[in-house]
Order: sequence, then C-alpha cells, then structure tokens
Amino acid sequence: MAKQENTQEFSMSAVDKTTAFIEKNKKIFIGVIAAIIIIAGGIYAYQTLVVKPNEEKASYLLSKGQSYFAIGNFDLALNGDKTDFTGFTDIAKKYSSTKAGNLANLYAGLCYAQKGDTKNAIKFLEEFNSKGDQMISPAAIAALGNCYAKDGNVDKAVSLLKEAAAKADNNSLSPVFLIQAGELLESQNKPEEALKLYKEAKDKYPANAEVSNIDKYIQRVTK
Repeated sequence: MAKQENTQEFSMSAVDKTTAFIEKNKKIFIGVIAAIIIIAGGIYAYQTLVVKPNEEKASYLLSKGQSYFAIGNFDLALNGDKTDFTGFTDIAKKYSSTKAGNLANLYAGLCYAQKGDTKNAIKFLEEFNSKGDQMISPAAIAALGNCYAKDGNVDKAVSLLKEAAAKADNNSLSPVFLIQAGELLESQNKPEEALKLYKEAKDKYPANAEVSNIDKYIQRVTK
C-alpha cells in the first residue's frame, strides 16, 4: 500500500513539473501556433484559386474561421457564428476528404488547446493528416506533443517533439522542439537523455537564436 502511495506521489510530482514547464514556456507554444497560421494562410489562399468546387467551398469556410482564430475568438472558430460559417469542427466532419477539411482538424485542435481542453485538442490534432512539408506538419506534431505533456503523458510528448524536430530538420523549428523535449526529460529526472538533445540542437542548428543560450541548459544537466 505504501509503495502504491509513493508511486502516486511521484506521478503527481512529474505532472506538476510538466504543467509548470508548459506554463513557463507558453509564449514559445503560441509562437509555434502562430507559425502554423501564417504559413497555412498563405498556402490555402493559393489553393482556393485552383481546387475543385467542394474544396473551394471548404477553403472559403475555413478562411472565415481563420479570422476568428486570429483574434482569439476560439468559441466562434470552433462552433460557428450562426450565419454560413458552421465552425472548424463541422468543416472537419463535412469536408473530411478535402485538404481544407483536414486543416480544420488542426485549427480545431489548436482552438481546444488554447481553451485548455486538452482531451479534445488531442482528439482533433490526432486527426490531422501531415502533408510532408517542413513547417506545418512538424509544428502540428509538436503542438500535439505539447498537449500530451499538458495531459501528463510526458513520454509520448517527448517522442512527438523529437519526431517533429526530425521532420522539420531546419534552424527555425527543430532546435525549439529539441529544447522543449529536453526540458520535459529534465522534469522526469533524466538529465543524460536531455543532454543528448541539447547537444544535438547545439551541433546541428547553431544559427538558431535559442541555441545561443544552449550552454546554460547543458551546464544544468551536467552538474
């Protein structure tokens, strides 16, 4: 019985550390989301001009939701405005076979994440089908990882953040995701594993601004 209580206490401690980490780095997470929105907006502005009617309709509706998302009105973005915009969740369902419908899953997941509804955020982010690009897909995977961290599943979060870093493989996103994963590993008292990720960020992506401060992370886990 005592062993079970100790295990529960350790588990809660890890969750508390993870929650503190998420709150501490909230600006970074919002920055990742902003990167997704900026890039996605440009891509779908183009696609609206070239896709089939069904895709065009879905893209038009999506653009209305993007406007609500941009100003932080996540409830309207998710559920619609009682006009012709029915919300990201409805677009994702009705236009699931379209590219815009797929992107609606991503937006819906991010809306729920911003509202603090981690379960629904994970549900919709899991439904988003990656396209193979080096910006939107890795950022979406990282957003999902952040949600798993918030939900207390740190192992899954670390795995996704490492996947996102590898998929992006660029100076803009990869080191940010590696550092996030490293800090989560630190919250689990795994300094050796965190050190590997910090060194990877330093060696592979030295041009990134975050990496200019990487030595403080390395020193912290090598004391």
